[in-house]
Amino acid sequence: MNGRDFWSTKTDRTDRRYKPADQGRSVPRTLAAACTFLCVMLLFCVAAAPLCAQTYPNRPIKLILPFPPGGATDILGRVIGQKLAERLGQPVVPENHPGAAGNLGVEFASKQRPDGYTIVLANQTFAVSSLIYKKVNLDPVKDLAPITLVAEIPNVLVVRPSLPVKNLKEFVDYARNNPGKLNFGSGGIAGSGHLAGEMLNSLAKVKLVHVPYKGANQAMIGVMGNEVDMVVIGTPAAVPQIQAGKVRALAVLQDERVPSLPNVPTAKEAGIDNFEVVNWYGLLAPAGTPRSIISRLNEEWGRIVSMADTKEQMLKAGTDPLSCTPEKFSEAIKAEIARWGKVIKDAKLSVD
Repeated sequence: MNGRDFWSTKTDRTDRRYKPADQGRSVPRTLAAACTFLCVMLLFCVAAAPLCAQTYPNRPIKLILPFPPGGATDILGRVIGQKLAERLGQPVVPENHPGAAGNLGVEFASKQRPDGYTIVLANQTFAVSSLIYKKVNLDPVKDLAPITLVAEIPNVLVVRPSLPVKNLKEFVDYARNNPGKLNFGSGGIAGSGHLAGEMLNSLAKVKLVHVPYKGANQAMIGVMGNEVDMVVIGTPAAVPQIQAGKVRALAVLQDERVPSLPNVPTAKEAGIDNFEVVNWYGLLAPAGTPRSIISRLNEEWGRIVSMADTKEQMLKAGTDPLSCTPEKFSEAIKAEIARWGKVIKDAKLSVD
């Protein structure tokens, strides 16, 4: 029997079973039953939505770290991963994805499934990358969902010990007297170390040559090995080398001195105004991640950062713990883009 015969036969049987009067009454009953079913299903979905949110997370979460092991992001990421795992009841597994001053890791994270199981710890670098990298596949505002700021890390300007300068003023004078002969290392193009060096060029009217490395830790090794003359780097990575005498600290780049380096003046104290470059770090998820998950992660970090042991652990790592709303973090990203736009334009920074 072909399909046409089947439907013909079925219709014939239906006609013989039911009288026309029965069919007239069956239509509204069928519609009523369908409406009842749909209403029940709708109520079930509404009731189940909070339950679904409560089940997050039910498997490990990847925490993307966009810089190599050993640097400030890596150190901070290990602390954050451990604390979040304790609160969420699931492993939070750090994964290093270094390259292009953090761009590769952040871009990788932005393209993952927006289900809350991939988050990224990024610093301010990702916010300005699109201003420098012509082919960057990342929109810092549209491609990521801010969760919260988690920390600030002061930067310190260090030089190789063999350089004949003892303070920032002497360094600037030496650079002016030797135009184009001094260089500075950084963790990569568009990183905070790079932008700090270009800002110093602009403020002090000097010409330091940029030497990019694959990470801030490698740049620090470069200055210790006399490959470069200067590096601006986060205090967690710098303090041990400063204390060991492997590099000389000239200034911290914030508005007050750092407790771990009480004898190192601020840049303003050392004679250069407006030379402040503070690394901030925040957690983000791929754009489109449900608001319920963003809120859960934000709330958990708020609880974590208020704990005494968390504060102590982060301060020992050289970071100042922070928390904020996703909206405040979004504003900070936009402000960073506006702030560095002029520095980048004046330095004519561009990468194809």
